[in-house]
Amino acid sequence: MDRRAFIVALSGGLLAGPLAAEAQLAGKVWRIGLVFTTAPVDQMSGLRPVHPLVRSFLDELRALGYVQRRNLVFEPRSAEGRFERFREILEGLVSLKVDVLVVNGNSMTQVAKEVTRVVPIVMAFVNDPARDGLVATLAHPGGNVTGVASTAGSELEGKRVELLKEALPKIRRVAFLGTKSDWEDPFGRSTQAAARALSVTLIPAEHTPDEYGYAFARIVHDHPDALLVPNTTSNFARRHLIVEFATKSRLPSMGYVRNFTEDGGLMSYGPDFRDQYRHLAVYVDKILKGAKPADLPVEQPTKFELVINLKTAKALGLTIPPSLLQRADQVIE
Repeated sequence: MDRRAFIVALSGGLLAGPLAAEAQLAGKVWRIGLVFTTAPVDQMSGLRPVHPLVRSFLDELRALGYVQRRNLVFEPRSAEGRFERFREILEGLVSLKVDVLVVNGNSMTQVAKEVTRVVPIVMAFVNDPARDGLVATLAHPGGNVTGVASTAGSELEGKRVELLKEALPKIRRVAFLGTKSDWEDPFGRSTQAAARALSVTLIPAEHTPDEYGYAFARIVHDHPDALLVPNTTSNFARRHLIVEFATKSRLPSMGYVRNFTEDGGLMSYGPDFRDQYRHLAVYVDKILKGAKPADLPVEQPTKFELVINLKTAKALGLTIPPSLLQRADQVIE
């Protein structure tokens, strides 16, 4: 073989490796598992799911090059309100050898960590993941968990009290529907401080994750002017029950997610979770391209939305100040 032929052959050999690897990567089919706490699975499934958060997630994945029936197998699951099923569902997805698990809420993320220390876990709807031991720190998560926190700090709870007071200037006593832990943690303390600053008496109506009857009875007995619903997995899962109680009791209510207001609550203020699910897709993309969850900082929300249900306000005989309606991201009429 002459020198020119040798160089051509050598060059071809050197290029063959990267090209073959690229072709193999392009032919890879990724399997992503996503688990919700309450949503019906049929709303999460299909090429164009009905559920807005799942649709945002898949749309962003598609923009990043991951397409169902081509290089993406999407495995949607839901506990449909039965939290005891978290472990069974997550173990099932791990057995399918998913490449990434996307989970929701503090308790589900904790179970996911117990189920696998190997499969990357991307979390959402999580309060203070560092305090709860889900990650080492927000900047350096460590382990196999990262994702997006659902709060930008406990001060957000105070903002919700301020908005409720702005909407209903005459309120003096507000029921706080949460667990003992919700009342005592930094978010609960921030809520109490904001209430004191506004001369509002906050009344704890304590419930367990599965039992709201005593809390509802306490609220009926105390006759508060309004109801504040903190951001917890159980409150999200039981939001229909809570809205039904608030409607029956003619109580103006402030929730954390737009779902609460869309279901009939008066107001909600919190992160734009559709935006967060687009960010989750970016995390998944980075992990599939080789990044380690331990090295991907946990994001905090930067986009927030105020949603007001004017239909509910009218049913309660309330007039929401026009200045607040103008600032709302959505008014349901």
